[in-house]
Amino acid sequence: MNMHTTSVMAPPPPKGMAEMQLPIVMMRDILLKTMFRKNVDMVSDIAKAICLPGSVTQELVDMAREQKLLEATGTLNANNGNEMGYQLTDAGRARALDALSQSEYFGAMPVPLEVYREQVKRQSIRNIQVTRDQLTNAMGHLVLPDSLLDHLGPAVSAGRSILMYGPPGNGKSSISNGIRDALGDKVYVPRAIEYSGQVITVYDPIVHNALPDEVDDPHSLRRVRRYDSRYVCCERPTVITGGELSLSMLDLVYNPTARTYQAPLQLKSTGGIFIVDDLGRQAEPPQALINRWIVPLEEGKDILGLQSGEKFEVPFDTLVIFSTNFHPNEIFDQAALRRIFFKIKIDGPSQENFLKIFALVARKKGIPLDETALIHLLKVKYPTIDNVYANYQPIFLIDQMISICEFEGIPYQMSPELIDRAWANMFVKDEEIVK
Repeated sequence: MNMHTTSVMAPPPPKGMAEMQLPIVMMRDILLKTMFRKNVDMVSDIAKAICLPGSVTQELVDMAREQKLLEATGTLNANNGNEMGYQLTDAGRARALDALSQSEYFGAMPVPLEVYREQVKRQSIRNIQVTRDQLTNAMGHLVLPDSLLDHLGPAVSAGRSILMYGPPGNGKSSISNGIRDALGDKVYVPRAIEYSGQVITVYDPIVHNALPDEVDDPHSLRRVRRYDSRYVCCERPTVITGGELSLSMLDLVYNPTARTYQAPLQLKSTGGIFIVDDLGRQAEPPQALINRWIVPLEEGKDILGLQSGEKFEVPFDTLVIFSTNFHPNEIFDQAALRRIFFKIKIDGPSQENFLKIFALVARKKGIPLDETALIHLLKVKYPTIDNVYANYQPIFLIDQMISICEFEGIPYQMSPELIDRAWANMFVKDEEIVK
């Protein structure tokens, strides 16, 4: 999918230890812990393990040698371009064990929060411009009124908060996913960030979809530009939460055994979308959830707290989409509603669009349309529910009729009688529920 945005600028790899902006002791300890835990001894392998360029890794190794924590093994490895091997000295091993007792973290060197902030600006969700074509293509499988795209497009391009409301079963979740598909470009997600000597892991394979590495083609004139490998190149992330969302999920998660932190959901969704589905079904009142987002939404920054009680600011760069089956006035006060930039009502389809969807689904599922069955549906069945159409109903009714045909051993077909049987499964009569 071609984007109309310029592609995101990759984070440049650090040129030397001085440029890293991390505490020297922290870098040295991560080097020792990684060598100890991963049993790596060549600079090229160590560099891969801690995600730093070879030259910077060599600087770290030389420093640890001066401090008598590492020693050269004296053997050149012929398979590895005659690289020198290194191993921990007794002092180095003792230091590694001591460092592990303070924090189990090893591997990729973290990116300082200040450095990460710059990358967030380079790949901000607010820089994205989505065109009508992109949105239409991403929503291609949905039959939506044009007026809906008129509202959605500017909302997505603004990268601000969106509230979608309206009766259930009309595709609010599908529309949220369509918005995600329309974004189409990539961002760089740090494996971990550092603040005040603490490591916070960010990259999460469950949330982030890593893109395959571009491979250097030795025959091509243009070498692929290298970027800082402490980051993973990913699609713009999407976090989808529903009734299970609680306020505590928006705080840093501390792992007492590893003594490291894990980024909360909204930090993992930086540069992407955070969808709160089914707002009003959470244990916490919707008003409380919205209050938690108000400052981040308005100021573009969020406040997180460490175990020590220290509070600090992180960038908040996320398109937040709230979706609810309730009327906004039922669940929010006016102040909260003012804070949400775009409020879009997602209604059921008109009769005309309902028929369009019905015909599309029937064609896809290979069941021929039948005029008497359709007239029966529209003139006899729908009046019993005040002619309220919903987007989920065509699929539901057609799937039911197909199941009945398969059970009865007859070819796929629709008739008033089959419509009645399918309809009976769509609604539960009140009197049948035994309390």
